[in-house]
Amino acid sequence: MAACAKGLDKCLFSLRLLRNLQLQNERFLSTSSCRLTPRKDKEQPPKFTPPPKPVIIDKTQTVASLRKFLSPEFIPPRQRTDPLKFYMERKDMIRRRKVLSIPEFYVGSILAVTMADANAGGKTNRFVGICIQRGGKGLGATFVLRNIINNQGVEICYELYSPRIQQIEVLKLEKRLDDNLMYLRDALPEYSTVDPDMKPVPFSPTGEVPVNKIKVRMRPKPWSKRWERPKFNIQGIRFDLCLTAEQMEHAQKWAQPWLEYDMLKEYDTSKLEEQIHSEVQREMSK
Repeated sequence: MAACAKGLDKCLFSLRLLRNLQLQNERFLSTSSCRLTPRKDKEQPPKFTPPPKPVIIDKTQTVASLRKFLSPEFIPPRQRTDPLKFYMERKDMIRRRKVLSIPEFYVGSILAVTMADANAGGKTNRFVGICIQRGGKGLGATFVLRNIINNQGVEICYELYSPRIQQIEVLKLEKRLDDNLMYLRDALPEYSTVDPDMKPVPFSPTGEVPVNKIKVRMRPKPWSKRWERPKFNIQGIRFDLCLTAEQMEHAQKWAQPWLEYDMLKEYDTSKLEEQIHSEVQREMSK
């Protein structure tokens, strides 16, 4: 009996082992079949998309103008349009512009110029004023800034391509009714006063340049020039407030109406400007 009981226990133990092995095989097959069976589209995990790179905007840099603008000093004078001298000067001007950022500005714009000055405390001098004149051609191009400081008119004539200039900032980009504002010397001081701590006024780099249509009031005569005469063709002065009708009629005696029909007086530089503009853009992009 004892031997039969031992044999029965061994049979039961072997049956239990076989049952356990069968259960393990069933579990393995079920898990492997679940892995091999493809999931539905809704159950697929989303694809990994890397995060976009951060865009770093330097707000200290001025916005480059996207307008088609050619600085007037690039256009040679009327006598000789394409000599070797102006070609070599353009090369030097472009080389200087790669070092110093010369922005777009017009007569009437408010600028701030930082210039090296050995006699100043910080070895630099910053002057803020309104541009009243641009002149010269090539490397001899100049511009004049005017401001009222301590009730005294101050004007500084800068050479545009001078190596002493460290920075030119455009605080307010605008045009005036006239291409020359030298008559501000004879106007009231309020029209030439600019805050030295003025903050830059944002402007559109693609739209048209705004035109300031202000007309100034003049001080009583005498003036530095007879601005009422037709040869100056001044649009930005209120002559009706400072001159009588007899004086304006007397100024018309110096009119030169025949110049309107002088065909040789017109200097068409449209084709020349296209050539020089493409040359400057090509050289600046190198």
